[in-house]
Amino acid sequence: MSTNIGSGHEGNVKDQINGYFSRVKGGEMGALPSVISLIVLTALFAGLNPYFLTKLNFANLFVQSATLMMLSMALVFVILIAEIDLSAGVTSGLSMALFIILTNKAHWDWRVSILMGFVVGIAVGYFIGFFVAKVGVPSFVVTLGLFLGFQGLQLALLGDGGLYRLEVPELNAIMNNNMPAIGGWLMIGIFLVLTAMLNMYDRRRRAKSGLANRPIVLTFVKLGLMAVLGGAFVAVLNENRSVSANGLSGVPIVIPMALTILFIGTIVLDRTRFGRHLYAVGGNPEAARRAGIKVAKIRISAFVICSALSVVSGIFNASRIGAVEATAGKSIVLPGVAAAVVGGVSLFGGRGRLAHAAVGAVVISIIDNGLGLLGLPSGINFLVTGGVLILAATVDAVSRKRAGSAK
Repeated sequence: MSTNIGSGHEGNVKDQINGYFSRVKGGEMGALPSVISLIVLTALFAGLNPYFLTKLNFANLFVQSATLMMLSMALVFVILIAEIDLSAGVTSGLSMALFIILTNKAHWDWRVSILMGFVVGIAVGYFIGFFVAKVGVPSFVVTLGLFLGFQGLQLALLGDGGLYRLEVPELNAIMNNNMPAIGGWLMIGIFLVLTAMLNMYDRRRRAKSGLANRPIVLTFVKLGLMAVLGGAFVAVLNENRSVSANGLSGVPIVIPMALTILFIGTIVLDRTRFGRHLYAVGGNPEAARRAGIKVAKIRISAFVICSALSVVSGIFNASRIGAVEATAGKSIVLPGVAAAVVGGVSLFGGRGRLAHAAVGAVVISIIDNGLGLLGLPSGINFLVTGGVLILAATVDAVSRKRAGSAK
């Protein structure tokens, strides 16, 4: 009988490893293809350009990917229910357009203005969800209409070619300032403690329900890997990465913000009734309805969350460029969908995690960053990104067929 926290029927590490490979062979690959792509692309670009793995570019890469990462995580909530939101990017742009008008022209307090931006995002999400879940209009049609309409609304608010400076230091700091060295170590420590607590809580809950737990050694291995990789990440970013006299070091402020949203969103999807219902609706909406799940409510909620998180993406974008422009969000939604799919989120619904979208966003950003350093035309970027997306979608389709045939 094991003395570990949990059940005495845990199995051993070898069984868990064999089970994982069996699931992979059966088509449940998760983020494995994107992680492999991440490693291959990093090695490739590092070999082709010596600047790719420098400390400065390392930090810039994660800052540049934050906007796309946030939008791709927002889209996960609607992709999980086998829907799409083509308006997520321009929703973020519209929210920031309203924010900048209220702040710069009406002289509202920026906190109230940003709150109004979120109100707009939530209202748009509810509007989409209502027409999809209650009226029955395909999400592609509703969101395509808003994608076109909101571009005109942004122009009406900001004017043709309108560009307004972001004059809120607190928001400008998100993408442009760094934490002190101790802040990065505290960030890693806090996430390790929270992860450990959640794992121990899950083990106790499973044991109380009479369910088997995985060997606790796997939990320690997971925490150890997080500590090593996270520690290396912070150590690199805490080093001076500038040649100027003032120096530049520390973890960018946007990173703990993005990780916090990722952490909370993962808890919502993995450990709440809403999350279980979301996966159920995406996997089989009719079966979910017969099980008593309020499918329409879940669909509306998914679109509301997506639109609200897209506003955060808009804040990140405005902070990065230091301005709000009339065309904001127009070109990011398709890369956002691509990032989610490349990361392993299934377009067929019911399968995927927020972390998968985050990894996919880093993959897309590495392609953009690496090709830019090589000085290749932007057209090559589109070709490579498109090819990676088609490959990821093909892997998803094939894996689902394999999983279906294995049942």
